[in-house]
Parts: sequence; structure tokens; C-alpha cells
Amino acid sequence: MKKIKVIVLRTAGTNCDIETAFAFRLAGAETELVHINALAEKTKMLNEFQILAIPGGFTYGDDVASGRILANELRFKLEPDIMRFIAENKPVIGICNGFQVLVKMGLLPRREDFNPDGVQATLSLNDSGKFDSRWVYLKKAENEKCIWTKGLPEVVHLPIAHAEGKFMPRTEDVLRDLKDNGQIVFRYTDKTGKLSEAPYNPNGSIDNIAGICDTTGRVLGLMPHPERHISYFQHPNWRRNLEEKKQMGIGLEIFKNGVKYAQKHI
Repeated sequence: MKKIKVIVLRTAGTNCDIETAFAFRLAGAETELVHINALAEKTKMLNEFQILAIPGGFTYGDDVASGRILANELRFKLEPDIMRFIAENKPVIGICNGFQVLVKMGLLPRREDFNPDGVQATLSLNDSGKFDSRWVYLKKAENEKCIWTKGLPEVVHLPIAHAEGKFMPRTEDVLRDLKDNGQIVFRYTDKTGKLSEAPYNPNGSIDNIAGICDTTGRVLGLMPHPERHISYFQHPNWRRNLEEKKQMGIGLEIFKNGVKYAQKHI
């Protein structure tokens, strides 16, 4: 079977790159950590890879706004390369800070009437006004549009770690289109899958949105960290379910889905 190569993008302040690369390796791919400067200077080419991953962290110290500086670098230095990458059916995933980057460079939600001079949403300060690090419940969309979430349970449990995770669409029209197009991938819920306010919605996201995809379903952005639940033993309650003898965390399924899609379609 064809070996898929994943580029895990990094820059100053990225701190989840090694975990993300490890998750993709467990999913069967080859991975390479690549600094943004290598792409900008053309010493490394994006078209060498089949999957692009923008991991979590605090790029450039989240100065100005979380993910904004890296978003601007990608948009003004590499947008043609990235758009060609997506046009070739290659999957993209942005996790936490990576989600912030994808939104603030305009790749998500990227409506049909996309305005290249502006963005359609943002990820803002948590309603609590503080950094929040804990496990949350997420309900997966009934619509299976997103290639990254095929076969996941209806409700999954993943960790978060962010201070600016409140998803806010620019207008009601943007939110309506997200719903109508099946682009809302994950919503924060209680453990039964019921939409609930704080503490279940950890940041005050509009409509409890925790992750979205583009209209193709290949570009995914989410605030929770699937790379931090690739082993069952990373879950805080693993000792209570020893009889299940699971070895794989649910987050690994997301990475496997991306790799399987790339093997089949690229």
C-alpha cells in the first residue's frame, strides 16, 4: 500500500508537533516536521506531501491574536501552494492553534462567496477569561461529510487546552451556511450528547461549535487535541475499564481516517 507523507508544520511557539507526528506514524504514515521558513524559502516543497497538519501550540506567543501571525505568513507567502494542495484532494488538519490559523487565514469555513480580503469567523477569548485544560465531550455531526471523522462514535471524549477557543461566525449567514452545508463537525455536549452550556461548553462557542470542515470535507479544524488520546491509557478513567483491555485511544481514529483517505484518493 502506498506510503503517505505528512508535513507537520512548525514555527516559533509550536509545541504539539512531535505528538502530532507520532500520531500520524501510528496511523501508518511517514511524517516530517517542517519549519514555515523552509516552505517560504522553497528549500522544502509542499507538493512533496499528501497531508498537511498544523498542530497546536502558541505560535509567536499568540501575539496580536492566537494564530494570527502564522495565518498571515501562510496566506501572504504560501496561499497559491496551499490552494493547489487542497485542489489536488489532499487532506488538511488544524488542531487547536492550527484551527485558529486555518480560520484566520480564511481557509475555514471558506464559503462559496469567499472574500479573500477578509475572514468569515474567528476563535476568541474563552468566556471564562482564562486558559482551560481538561477533557470535554463532543458530539459528532450526523452528516458524514468530513473525511476525518468517518466511523467515530456519536459522542467522543477528548482533551482541550486553550485560552482562545470561542468559535464566533462573522454573521448569522455564515452560521446558517455552516449548518446547511454540513460543515459543523463537532459540538461540545454533556456525556449523553446533549448540547449544554458551561462547563460542558468550555469557552462559550456559538452553537457549541468545537470543530468545522470546509465544503469539501477534507479540511478539518478543531479545538480539542486528538493527538493526546491516541492510547487508551491516556484517558483519565482508563483504570476503571480495565476489563475492556483497549489499546487505542479514539483520537487515533481521526489520524487513521486522514491517512486512509489519502491512500485511496491521491
